[in-house]
Amino acid sequence: MTKPQSILIVGAGIYGITAALELAARGHAVQVFDPGPLPHPDAATTDISKVLRMDYGSDEFYWDLMLAAFDRWDEWNKGFSRPLWHQTGFLMLSRSNWQAGGFEYDSFQVAARRGLPLETLDEQAVRSRFPAWNADLYQTGYYNPRAGWAESGEVLRQLIERCPAAGIQLHANQRFERLLENGSRVGGIQTADGTQHHAEVVIFAAGAWTPALLPHLEDVMWATGQPVYHFRAPTLADYQPPRFPVWNADIANTGWYGFPAKDDGTLKVANHGPGWRVDPHAPRLIPASTEEKFREFFRDTFPGLVDAPKIGERLCLYCDTWDGNFWIDFDPQRPGLLVAAGDSGHGFKFAPMYGEIIADLVEGRPNPWAARFAWREPGDLTHEDARFMEADGSPKRK
Repeated sequence: MTKPQSILIVGAGIYGITAALELAARGHAVQVFDPGPLPHPDAATTDISKVLRMDYGSDEFYWDLMLAAFDRWDEWNKGFSRPLWHQTGFLMLSRSNWQAGGFEYDSFQVAARRGLPLETLDEQAVRSRFPAWNADLYQTGYYNPRAGWAESGEVLRQLIERCPAAGIQLHANQRFERLLENGSRVGGIQTADGTQHHAEVVIFAAGAWTPALLPHLEDVMWATGQPVYHFRAPTLADYQPPRFPVWNADIANTGWYGFPAKDDGTLKVANHGPGWRVDPHAPRLIPASTEEKFREFFRDTFPGLVDAPKIGERLCLYCDTWDGNFWIDFDPQRPGLLVAAGDSGHGFKFAPMYGEIIADLVEGRPNPWAARFAWREPGDLTHEDARFMEADGSPKRK
């Protein structure tokens, strides 16, 4: 049995809270510090929705991780006050025929090898089943029924509510100032009010703020802003399942994805593209020209939404790593410090897996997923679909 340890967690987002709950369940003494109210309104998770999908092109590691995560999402749903993950399916459409090496083609091939029940779609099927789409442009694709979306902000809120009963001390409105170090060893943190808090392990899970607060990580991760808009759906029937599930639109080339309309008509559309390098402490401003880019996309893809009223916008912050993989490991130069960050815009869906991964690392136990997220030196940037490409097609560099 592992000896209980004292653990401080900086950040009460999805990494920090899932780690706290798992570590407390294993008998460790856990405290969580966050600079805002809980949940923090600016945290990436604090949103109305996040996509849950297993489709990852040829990258079978993430397929396997998400297949395991889906089983746990099913279990999580039983423990929420109401179901918070909604299996509406996932629609993947392309503007051109699939080709080997393309995201859609490779995703379909991996799914087929695993016997997953994907439904192929042609122009006629798109036109009849998903009438909001411009089937003249999007003629190829598939529908994956084992997918959907989660009410991410509400998920985080309900997980936070479980913390006091689990023995976790929550410290809201406590801003991190610095690590407490004895030589290279980290033994706690100091908050902005000057109070020092000591522990055997510090877990840094501050999301997009992580590289700003730990500058030695700036070579391997950075904050990126991505635009999210809410529109008012003109009709519910055409923009809710089964006619309008979670979707992406030729995403490897465009970055566009979105969600079915909520019952109040809110329709969330976003772009998973290059984004903008941002200071996470600065005001979150979206360039004024961005809305017109959304409207241009609607003209080609969803003609019925061209004049849909905009009812909200949000600059969602990613903590991007140089290779698009998460960063969950002990700092080899700073014993006692474990970093759990680097969502890279695709992290929330794996929420039920993080607590176990982080807790196993703390306890020195083997974990089948941890190696992919281990500490690593920066290398040549890889492009994750459209994410890491400049407008001229060249690799996007830091």
